[in-house]
Amino acid sequence: MEPPAIESVMSEASVPSLDCGVVLIGLMGAGKSSVGRRLAKRLGLPFFDADQEIEKAAGCSIDEIFSRHGEAAFRNGERQVIARLLDGGGHVLATGGGAFMDPETRAAIREKGISIWLNAGLEVLLERVLRRDNRPLLKQGDPEQILRGLMAERNPVYALADLTVTSGQGPHEDVVEQIVKALQRHLAAGAKDGV
Repeated sequence: MEPPAIESVMSEASVPSLDCGVVLIGLMGAGKSSVGRRLAKRLGLPFFDADQEIEKAAGCSIDEIFSRHGEAAFRNGERQVIARLLDGGGHVLATGGGAFMDPETRAAIREKGISIWLNAGLEVLLERVLRRDNRPLLKQGDPEQILRGLMAERNPVYALADLTVTSGQGPHEDVVEQIVKALQRHLAAGAKDGV
């Protein structure tokens, strides 16, 4: 069975085959899952949401993992799940906001994938995360202050990603288009360098 054709800007002639994970990183609300699903469809690759895969493996919700076992147990499970997914060949993976902060996870992503930071401003993040109440870290106080603190702590580490794309108020398809173009440039540069 032949793989699905890569549509639109992604043409087989202009972009090498993706046989590694395209890993979306960034803060909660950056659009990793929503953009990831659309990107995977566009690239003709499977999509995985690390949080959903962790819930499947644990047999309970992330909220329950945090409340029953704590953040350290969650991060350990997250590290294992992401490592397993990265061994699976070409796919798009949306990670949780703290995943890239773990040095082991970051090293595994660097070795076996292409990391893309979906960088969103505070207003965008706040508007998106307040739509739902399933964010354990935001239940610990004022969401705006928590997000400000997370941005200060995590953005310098997210900046280590292979690629950075801005996730703003516009349609997710616009972000997908930015990612496709960034991937094309990245893969073309790698081919020139003999990577």
